[in-house]
Amino acid sequence: MARIGVDVGGTNTDLVLECNKGTFFHKVPSTLKDQSIGVVEGIHQICEIAGIGKEAIEVINHGTTVATNITIEHNGAEVGMLTTKGFRDILHIGRHKRPHNFSLHFEVPWQNRPLVKRRNRIAITERILPPTGEVETPLNEDEIRSACALFRKRGIKSVCIGFMFSFLNDAHEKRARDIVLEEIPDAYVSVSSDVANVIREYERFSTVAMNAFVGPRSAWYLRNLEQKVKDGGIPAKLRVIQSNGGISTIDGCARKPVSILMSGPAGGVLGALSEARLAGTDNILTVDIGGTSADISTIAAGEMRIKNPRDTLVSGHAVMAPMIDLETIGAGGGSIAYLDEAGGFNVGPRSAGSEPGPACYNRGGTEPTVTDAQVVLGRMDADKFLGGDLPLDPELSHKAIKEKIADPLGVSVTEAALGIIKIVNNNMALTIRSNSVARGYDPREFSLMPFGGAGPFHGVALAELVSAKDVLVPIAPGITAAMGLLGTDLQYEHTRSVITSLFNADQGAIDRVNATVAELKNVGKADLENDGIPEVQQNFDVIAEVRYHGQGFELRVPMPKEGLALENVPDVISAFHKQHKADYGYSFDDSLVELYNVRVIASASVRHLELTPLSLGSQDDIKAAFMYERETIFDDGSVHMTPRLDRGKLGAGTRVEGPAIIIQHNSTTLLPPGYAAEVQDFGSLRLSKS
Repeated sequence: MARIGVDVGGTNTDLVLECNKGTFFHKVPSTLKDQSIGVVEGIHQICEIAGIGKEAIEVINHGTTVATNITIEHNGAEVGMLTTKGFRDILHIGRHKRPHNFSLHFEVPWQNRPLVKRRNRIAITERILPPTGEVETPLNEDEIRSACALFRKRGIKSVCIGFMFSFLNDAHEKRARDIVLEEIPDAYVSVSSDVANVIREYERFSTVAMNAFVGPRSAWYLRNLEQKVKDGGIPAKLRVIQSNGGISTIDGCARKPVSILMSGPAGGVLGALSEARLAGTDNILTVDIGGTSADISTIAAGEMRIKNPRDTLVSGHAVMAPMIDLETIGAGGGSIAYLDEAGGFNVGPRSAGSEPGPACYNRGGTEPTVTDAQVVLGRMDADKFLGGDLPLDPELSHKAIKEKIADPLGVSVTEAALGIIKIVNNNMALTIRSNSVARGYDPREFSLMPFGGAGPFHGVALAELVSAKDVLVPIAPGITAAMGLLGTDLQYEHTRSVITSLFNADQGAIDRVNATVAELKNVGKADLENDGIPEVQQNFDVIAEVRYHGQGFELRVPMPKEGLALENVPDVISAFHKQHKADYGYSFDDSLVELYNVRVIASASVRHLELTPLSLGSQDDIKAAFMYERETIFDDGSVHMTPRLDRGKLGAGTRVEGPAIIIQHNSTTLLPPGYAAEVQDFGSLRLSKS
């Protein structure tokens, strides 16, 4: 049986197919108006390449940016909200945070671009009290029906419900949901106790509002893709990667699309981690550079980091959903270079995408991009892009850079192109440092792993800028994110607030915590059983989210496997102190510590993508891999007659001295003078100073 990983980016859709004939890679242009079209076309094409029938496909694991793009473009659904009387403005007030403390000119996304307009936030009479969840004021059902009549009048079909203290008692929210569906049967309804059943009203309300904002279009896309796959005669199970790196079902992601806001970038981190392990490297700085954006993450000691809840912002909005710790910036092959009104030279975040694409695509694009700069500098050969599947027009690149950048600045086209590369590299380097140095990691102890179609063009330059020890280029850089989709497990996360002081917890408090864990395990067990996972393959990890009393946010520490008990509470406290010191450099060993949330991760291992080691090579492989040579301009402005090598003909152990350009169908690796590339056992390239 065969498995396919499909990762949809802003420019290209990447596919990897694993079957009994081997592993195959493919790229097709993304169809931005409906991503599912490109996905299904790519599946058919890669099956033809592999020479297998589509009926042999067992599983399709999909990474998508559909929910991400909705938040970036802010074109989600018109949302109506039902909330407790007196609290309709929580979404506007937020946490009174200033994005830039000392600036007088900045945007506050939750106010300037609200997920729910104020006129659509309707206050409902009801009240639940802490700490027991008792009902003080019954739910006024007539007010809910009146609100639904207003929503119908305004054409609102997406409704979110967030009541105060519903994480203690969700009866009012569930009843309100039932009434909304009675009044508006085709409504997309999101309930905070289903989406984020934890304390903190602003973050909980923001999360459920985001779910309603991205939900209708995300659900439509997922259902549409599922139907197109069936209509295409493909009998595979369709799974979607979540922001935390696990995979879930179409139904689960359609109900809770906040879980896939970072779906696409998560696959890249997983793929990078898998390749790093094969190369025997534990510390890597991952840089996934596609056509539209660059996704950057730090993997230390072979483990991915999950973001702290205080950092889980998407387009400036708080979203309490588990996410791999990564940063995304507008820096990709399609990033547009331009001069602003003050004459400043900028690159990105605006992108030409795949439609119309860079000027050299000859699809109507006239603005210069990073890709056009690579073409002008002779690094990207017009007749070899995507293996020659997409011929480029160098004259259009030259014209765009000359007219829009070089002539206005009074510099040569070559200088302008080098400037574009230098600016985009520095933009990425700043983000790499913020994700590593600012978090206490020394880049000198890390290998930089560039991937995505454009990544290996920038690998050495970025490594020099951040002082990484070397560069590790994956076996199929342009397909690494798709490969990661076949290297992850089924995973569901459920969280509940259980505020308990650990210093003076009695047996009653311990029992309440364990009862909550058992309840969450049962929910996760049902998720896995719905996926057909037998009990023997089910796994449950319990995480304690702990903080100092009065602290703003929590840190994760593992819960004892045997459950919480009076005798192991000190172990949890000690683990928290240790984690706090690792994250912040200090701990308060004599301060009160409290358990805030418990999180249960229900998972099941699935077969991961397996790569075959390369045959042992020799220096004679370089002669066999030689294709031709052309003049190439490097970052220091030097010009060298540079050989082009076919990466597929380089065996394990082969060492290539720069300058060289190593070509493969899905990406191109730039090896500057003074550097050498050595082929690793499984095909990755390690670039270091020669």
